[in-house]
Amino acid sequence: MAKGCNEIWKECLQVIKDNVSDQSFKTWFEPISAVKLQENVLTIQVPSQFFYEWLEEHYIDLLKKTIKKKLGTSGRLEYSIVMENNYNNASKPYTVKVPTSDKGGLKNAPISMPIDVNNGAIRNPFIIPGLKRVNVDSQLNPNYSFDNLVEGECNRLARSAGYAVSNKPGGTAFNPLLIYGGVGMGKTHLSHAIGIEIKEKYPEKTVLYVSSEKFTHQFIDSIRNNTHNDFIHFYQMMDVLIIDDVQFFAGKEKTQDAFFHIFNHLHQTGKQIILTSDKSPVELQGFEQRLLSRFKWGLSADLQSPDLETRIAILDKKIYNEGIEIPRDVVEYLAYSISTNVRELEGALISLLAQASLNKKSITLELAKQMIDKFVKNTAREVSIDYIQKIICDYFELPIELLKSKTRKREVVQARQLAMYFAKKMTKSSLATIGMYNGGKDHATVLHACKTVNNLIDTDKRFRASVDEIQKKITI
Repeated sequence: MAKGCNEIWKECLQVIKDNVSDQSFKTWFEPISAVKLQENVLTIQVPSQFFYEWLEEHYIDLLKKTIKKKLGTSGRLEYSIVMENNYNNASKPYTVKVPTSDKGGLKNAPISMPIDVNNGAIRNPFIIPGLKRVNVDSQLNPNYSFDNLVEGECNRLARSAGYAVSNKPGGTAFNPLLIYGGVGMGKTHLSHAIGIEIKEKYPEKTVLYVSSEKFTHQFIDSIRNNTHNDFIHFYQMMDVLIIDDVQFFAGKEKTQDAFFHIFNHLHQTGKQIILTSDKSPVELQGFEQRLLSRFKWGLSADLQSPDLETRIAILDKKIYNEGIEIPRDVVEYLAYSISTNVRELEGALISLLAQASLNKKSITLELAKQMIDKFVKNTAREVSIDYIQKIICDYFELPIELLKSKTRKREVVQARQLAMYFAKKMTKSSLATIGMYNGGKDHATVLHACKTVNNLIDTDKRFRASVDEIQKKITI
């Protein structure tokens, strides 16, 4: 019996999942659904043009190999791109088929599709006659530019979407653009960067950044001073409105109602709305459903904790901008030690510079360790798996890439087992996470490694001494 499109795509996903990171798979492949399979042509549906272009740019070779593997050398792939028209509350999807195959081979060709489904000029009936557009201070911090925003796996989607919005504000599918993530992940920086870029490219546009708290206070003042209409009309005149920490609107019904009308007017007239939040739209509580549904109209992009390479790059950028020199081992120590968020990482660097300057000391690894010891008491930091791996690799003189590989060489296996043992003992990470960091092992392998290390500690005096020495290095 011939396989259906869903079954074929499910098999393709199994192949793809083994060749990309879990986060990339979740972001770029889970949202895809199979539409049909006809004459060795598999049609898949993707949410947007940006989604399609990202797949073509970053995963074209993987898709090509996978389709050929499952459908044979004559296999071809087509995209069905669905764009929803949210103007005037319309909900009819726009579907564009994009063939990406040419006699069995995929081609990476750009497409043109109508992102702007309502290009007609819309008269603003809400502006009070005689009320003129005023010069508005954008409230943007010039230090929070794209140039100062280090790109990594943790922020690539949000940064790319933000850059697309800055090139064509109000003219992409990302309206609103909602950027969400935990404290200190760079939401405010990215939202400012988008605004700054728009001001540089479109100086005639009125861009305004405002925190949700300030917006709420202004709204309350407008009620008190009987200037509610002026408040609404002022915000409706913005070309780009950036509201930070929108989660603080929760439970404030009147403020939400005011923002709802502002949102509707801006969106219907093709103006750009950018929001930040500590949670995704589906996790936000205390919001009216009509407002939550509008948050989902565009793109919700998350910011995650930066990985080791990104943390080092952030420190390098900060050090370069400050025009100072710091030993490489100190930079790496900071990156390994502070893994929670960007704000704490930069705070640790500033604290180190202050310590060295005020006490007239050279910046050394020893000074960094003393500073981190005091710093972590205030931040309740736990040892990271990355740092444990670094200490073990330094101890055994192994490159960290070898530890994370799948090699079965005896000296590497023992180092990897110790890394798993200390990660389980000294972090709150799950067995699955520990295994993923150490060559993609499963939880059973992690448990076996811990058991092996414990047995050697009980039976081998020299091994026990090595474990004690490594532990001291980790906890210094």
